[in-house]
Amino acid sequence: MIKVEGISHRFGSFLALQDVWFRVPRGEIFGFIGPNGAGKTTTLRMMATLLQPDVGRVLIDGIDVVEDPAAIRQLIGFMPDDFGVYERVTVQEYLDFFAAAHGLTYESRGRTVDAVMELTELGGLRTRLVAQMSKGMKQRLAIARTLLHDPEVLILDEPANGLDPRARIEMRDLIEELQSLGKTIVLSSHILTELSDMCTSVAILEKGRLLAAGTVGEIGETLNPERAVRLRFLAHPAHATDVTSAFAQLPFVGAIERQPDGDYRVAYRGGDSEVAAIVATAVGAGLLVVRVEPDVNDLERIFLEVTKGELQ
Repeated sequence: MIKVEGISHRFGSFLALQDVWFRVPRGEIFGFIGPNGAGKTTTLRMMATLLQPDVGRVLIDGIDVVEDPAAIRQLIGFMPDDFGVYERVTVQEYLDFFAAAHGLTYESRGRTVDAVMELTELGGLRTRLVAQMSKGMKQRLAIARTLLHDPEVLILDEPANGLDPRARIEMRDLIEELQSLGKTIVLSSHILTELSDMCTSVAILEKGRLLAAGTVGEIGETLNPERAVRLRFLAHPAHATDVTSAFAQLPFVGAIERQPDGDYRVAYRGGDSEVAAIVATAVGAGLLVVRVEPDVNDLERIFLEVTKGELQ
């Protein structure tokens, strides 16, 4: 759906992006990760036709964003990190204004605004002034605005920025619901645990360079960092050696530790295929596995593995 091919961009003498390549398949939630100044927002603004690459190109559904920006704007909905809202209007008036800006007829605007408010759970706030809304509700309103013309691609820059824990969960649920409706979603965030839960693939940027791109499992297999998985059994073996001997045949398994809650922490090197082998080995040894989960968030570990903590 989206192809980013060798883009570079300068702001004066400052090189913000250098030779960045990646692809986003249709229907995925794709996450941008990187410290401040890594080039995430610059890349998203290029996708949204607000900046042009100095070198390279961006294609969305086969259309070059520079050659036909008008067609791209029909395909995408863009929510910037710092978006403005008109605070002296109601939610319904705000959305109706932008629906008209998108060229919707008077007859269709009401149905469209109602449908978008229902999807984003803003229907009960239709008569509320925007100035009286919480940060989380304003974030929902901004996403509702991007949906008015039914875009195929959503580009969201830090959609959960500044939200409280409950609002973050609700935002994540909304994004996953939009994916279930067939939307391709590209988003950036500093909250790695949330991206790990939502994203089907990620790109890691630092100092304007792409360090890694793909699914978390694929990147993990490429980097081969040591990771850990926690396993819980229906009935714990009488001796810890029963568990350690079950995994001794696996060359990629490291330390095996019994946790205070009864779970077993198994360190390993590799990706999803190694986790599958660990579980299969446990089942083959007669252990009744009832729970398997990462001990430490894989995306956080990968991020620390590939980045150096350098700022531009």
